Amino acid sequence: MLVHPQFDPIAFSLGPVSVHWYGLMYLVGFLLFLGVGRWRIKRGNPPGWQSQEMDDLLFYGVLGVILGGRLGYVLFYKPDFYLHHPIDIIKVWEGGMAFHGGFLGVLVAMWLFGRKTGRTFLQVTDLIAPLVPLGLAFGRLGNFINGELWGRVTRIDAPWAMGFPQARAADASSALTTPQWQEWLLQYGMLPRHPSQLYQFALEGLTLFALLWWYSGKPRKTGQVSAMFLLGYGLFRFIAEFTREPDDFLGLLAMNLSMGQWLSLPMILIGAHMLWWSSRSR
Repeated sequence: MLVHPQFDPIAFSLGPVSVHWYGLMYLVGFLLFLGVGRWRIKRGNPPGWQSQEMDDLLFYGVLGVILGGRLGYVLFYKPDFYLHHPIDIIKVWEGGMAFHGGFLGVLVAMWLFGRKTGRTFLQVTDLIAPLVPLGLAFGRLGNFINGELWGRVTRIDAPWAMGFPQARAADASSALTTPQWQEWLLQYGMLPRHPSQLYQFALEGLTLFALLWWYSGKPRKTGQVSAMFLLGYGLFRFIAEFTREPDDFLGLLAMNLSMGQWLSLPMILIGAHMLWWSSRSR
């Protein structure tokens, strides 16, 4: 069994200010979004954009990610806690960001940007859709470095199995109480788990980026690239959630699906409908 390397979450310090790896991963994602977006625009894909517009687009996107991601986590995952501890909502440095909330925040931001620049909503989302997976990939790397959002328990002899020291409390209270697992816990102090952060890095990040990069490389009808993002992300996230440990304060919901899976289903359905609709439109 592999063991999580227990990275120091602080990358470096500048006097009293500590810079965390998780924040750096967000920064790298935003910079890649800007750089790759400008490169695509200079190549005329999609046409009709100026590379300088990416600066304003990034500003809107950052606000959407941070505000939407935080509010999504508050409303989707821990509404009761934050209802009684409202001041903790602003403590972003303690963790707690939801992709689906950040996604909704970005949609609102892109709608506002479209109104400002005289473009349709789908024209804006078609531009940014191939760029988003890069940010998702580095966000998952940040999760792995922090040793958070670990995976479900897997086979003892699995070559991908990884023990997470951060999960010891969850391991000790695990429902896996067979003598074999108890002996494993006594010997290693950790249960073998899926490194689900790396699965999501590979699926929602690298694979989705390659898919959208190829798909958007040819002329498409307005909305088709956005639809492919919704469909691709929803499917990849739904699959990866089978290996990710559900949040302990939520567990599995109806039909033994996680909150992440239930939030991904509308993305899959909307993405499939948009592809069908755009293929029939002129």
